[in-house]
Amino acid sequence: MDDKPPTRDQFEAHDKTLPFVGPEAVDPSILECFEYEYADSPIGGNTEIVTSTDEFTSVCPFSGLPDFARVTIAYTPVRHCIELRSLKYYLLSYRNVGIWYEHLVNRVLGDLVNACKPKHMKVVIECNPRGGIRSTVTAEYTRE
Repeated sequence: MDDKPPTRDQFEAHDKTLPFVGPEAVDPSILECFEYEYADSPIGGNTEIVTSTDEFTSVCPFSGLPDFARVTIAYTPVRHCIELRSLKYYLLSYRNVGIWYEHLVNRVLGDLVNACKPKHMKVVIECNPRGGIRSTVTAEYTRE
């Protein structure tokens, strides 16, 4: 019996049997927003909203194993705030998605920016260690 882990080529050759779906399965239309009441107020123009979760999970596209991470989203709203229940469902929709964190952080940032059109937004994904390696991936958007 061979105890070596499969190579990348072996995984790609058996692509149809991997236990995950691609990022196209995530539907960003589930993200909902509400009107930011202080949009035109001098005191509300630089409010920063920070939301985080330690319960994020997706699938490693190489091994098919689950990946776990802390996701932190910080943004300055203009007219809309992200409704948290819909954000939770959006993040949960990645549970069976095979995606690299380097791609995930940009996908999440793009979907959230499209949903609420903030002045500024930053998404940070802190990956749980695997094999003794910890990784943090950050993507940032600033409105022109």
